[in-house]
Formats: sequence, C-alpha cells, structure tokens
Amino acid sequence: MIGLGGAIGTGLFAGSTIAIGYAGPGVVVSYVIAAFIAVAMVFSLSEMAVAHPSAGSFGVYAEMYLNPWAGFVVRYTYLAAEIIATGGEMVAAGIYMTYWFPGTPVWIWSLGFGAALILINSRSVKNFGSVEYAFSLIKVCAIVIFIVLGVCAIFGVGSQPIGVSNLTHSTGGLFPHGFGGVWLAVIVAVFSYNGIEVIAVTSGETKDPGRAIPAALRTMALRLFLFYVLSLAIIVTVAPWASMAGKVVTQSPFVTVFSHVGVRNAAGVMNFVVLTAALSSMNANLYLCGRMLFSLSRGGYAPKALGKLNPQGSPVAALILSGLCMTATAALSKLTPLAFNYLIGVSLFGAIIVWMTILVSHLNFRRKRGTEIPLRTALFPWIQIMGLTLLGALLITMGVSPDWRISWIVGVPWLGLLTLAYLVRKRWRFSPTMAAMTEG
Repeated sequence: MIGLGGAIGTGLFAGSTIAIGYAGPGVVVSYVIAAFIAVAMVFSLSEMAVAHPSAGSFGVYAEMYLNPWAGFVVRYTYLAAEIIATGGEMVAAGIYMTYWFPGTPVWIWSLGFGAALILINSRSVKNFGSVEYAFSLIKVCAIVIFIVLGVCAIFGVGSQPIGVSNLTHSTGGLFPHGFGGVWLAVIVAVFSYNGIEVIAVTSGETKDPGRAIPAALRTMALRLFLFYVLSLAIIVTVAPWASMAGKVVTQSPFVTVFSHVGVRNAAGVMNFVVLTAALSSMNANLYLCGRMLFSLSRGGYAPKALGKLNPQGSPVAALILSGLCMTATAALSKLTPLAFNYLIGVSLFGAIIVWMTILVSHLNFRRKRGTEIPLRTALFPWIQIMGLTLLGALLITMGVSPDWRISWIVGVPWLGLLTLAYLVRKRWRFSPTMAAMTEG
C-alpha cells in the first residue's frame, strides 16, 4: 500500500490528460511499455534491497556497486526530484481545498498540510505507515469503483451499452498521432510510475525485509499495471479521448467518466480523492527525502546533524529540512512559475537517471555477487538490458522534443554542478590539512 501511495498520485487522476493528448486511445500501449520498464527496475531493486536493507537504498547500492560519485549524485538528484514534486503537490492540495473553502488562501492549506505531515513523520515509522495505508486505501477504492462502473457502462449492465465505438471511430482511430504520440506518452507514464522506489527505502526499517520487500514490490508492480492500464483503457473507451486531451489539465478524466455514467457530484467526489492522492504523495515523498538526507549525512556528504535519530527512530532534522525545502519550492511555484518550470526539468531528468542507475547498479551487483544472493529474479539480464535501452531512448527523446527539452537544459547542468560539489567535497575531506585536523 505504501508503494501504491507513492506511485498512484495526481499523475493518474489528473495528469493522465497529457498522456491521452499525446497518444489518444494508444495511451494504453504507452502505459504497458512504461510498466515493463517499472517491472525491470523493481526486480533489480528487490534483489539489492533484500541483500542490503538500507535507508539510503539505491543511493547506497550505486555507491557500493558503481562508485562513490554515482551514490552521491543519485541520492541528491532523487532528493531534488522528490522535493520539487512535493512542492507542486503542496500547492495542488491547497488549491483542492478551495473547492470547499473558496475564500481561504491556498498557502494556508499548503503550510498546514506540510506541518501536519512533518509531525506525523517525526514520530515512529509506524505512524507514517498507518497514515500512508489509509491514504492509499482511499485511492485504491476509488479506482476499483471507477473500474466497476466503467465496465458496467461499456457492456450495458443496467443501462444502454457504450461499446467500443470511442476507440474505433474516434478522431484518428486507435493511434491518432502514430507511434510518435504513443512514445511521447511513455515519458508521462514513467513519471506517473515514479515513486514505487519508496518500498526499497523502507527496507532499513522493515522487520523481515527478506520476505516483505520482494512480496510488496512484485505485487505492487502487478497492481500498478492493473490500476493504471485498466483505468486508462476504460477512460478512452467510455468517453471520446479528444474531449479529455490537453497539455493543460482543466478537469480530471475520472470526473468526465463519472459524470458520463451518471454519478452525482462527481467533481466533489473526485476532488476529495485527488486531495487524498496529493497528501499521500506528500507523505511518501517526505519520508523518502528524510531518509535520503539521513543516508547522505551518514555517508559524510551532508551535515552530521541530519544523520541523527530521535528516540522514536526518525531523522527529525532531515525531515524538517526536507519540509522547509518543499515549502520553498511550493512558494516558488506560486511566485515565479517560469523558475518552477526549470525546477520541474530537474525532476523529470532526474527520474530517468535514477531508474537507469538502479538498473546499472544491479548488473554490477549480479556480476560481483554471482549466485551468492538471497533472492534471484527471473529473466536476468535481458529484462534489465531492455529497461536500460528503453530509458536511454526516452532520455534522447526528451532532449529533442520541444515539450521536454527543458529537462536537458537544466538536467545536464545539474549533474555538472553535483559533480563539481562532489569533487570539492572529496578534496576538502581528504586533503592533508583536513587529515591532520581529523587525526588531531
């Protein structure tokens, strides 16, 4: 449920309109391709998480099986990506609340939700798990109800059947923009799935990671496939895809379909669900960022104060700093949208880099460990190679596509800045002067 909470967010409930705009009904194929990549990454991550349960997760694995620079870069890149994404979710949650309280400022709700989630995360990890489970349950129930109602509408259970005419006779047919549109929608799909890595990060605080982590990752990947692919198939079948497509999200396609099948107050119901999705994503990302900062501190790449735990076992200093950075990002998104767009570019670029690093780390993990590992997944190394190939192709596409070029414009300098910081830190940390001071 925690994995679902991290991956099923506003990207499915609202942002899927962007993917539909690119691919039309072919969006189903886009999410199947992205699901394959996600499964490859999940299989790789589960093997390493069982062998090395750690709060730093894939950042630690990159450091162990690639080099310290890779561990440093991937942790800070993921940290930045999640902080930026969460800043956007904070603003979104505040906007959703104005549906019921139109006279209140958005920033009050955003700060209030942020403070509440920091408080929850600063207590025991059990509190985080319980809250995230409840949030995820609401989202999952909403999707299940949506699927049931959609299937009934398509096949005419209790009403006139809609059939599949919207797929075959809609504008442009199944693939209105060809494979190019389907491929661009894969980028959106990968970002929608981003967040399932949270399961591996929890391995350091799981009682029995050897049993719990593989089971959670595998079943979660299957559920993501079913929820996303099946939901989107119903969306483009029940309503004409052109009525929901657009690069600017004006209404959730779920609202469109609920209204189409006669659900009263569909907008209000979905506003509650999307609010829950935003809070769930904020909660999971805050947990992730806190553990990443904690891991960086323990590795010597962040201030020592961020590596301390409170009596309940939570890295409070790292959580508070993460929350402050998220709040700053949220403020930036409201004050200067253009600057926020550049930050989003770092987030988009970083998501692909992190998944590629996980797959490369796993290839080296297998090469160095051989058969001496507690868990061995199927189809190695072909599924990892295919995943890397597809991610590399997506990264190139982002560089040449006008819609996604900003990710390269800010992503490449970001990697250069991190590399410079790593080299300066390494030289400062291991210089003769510092060595003498350490010995003294």
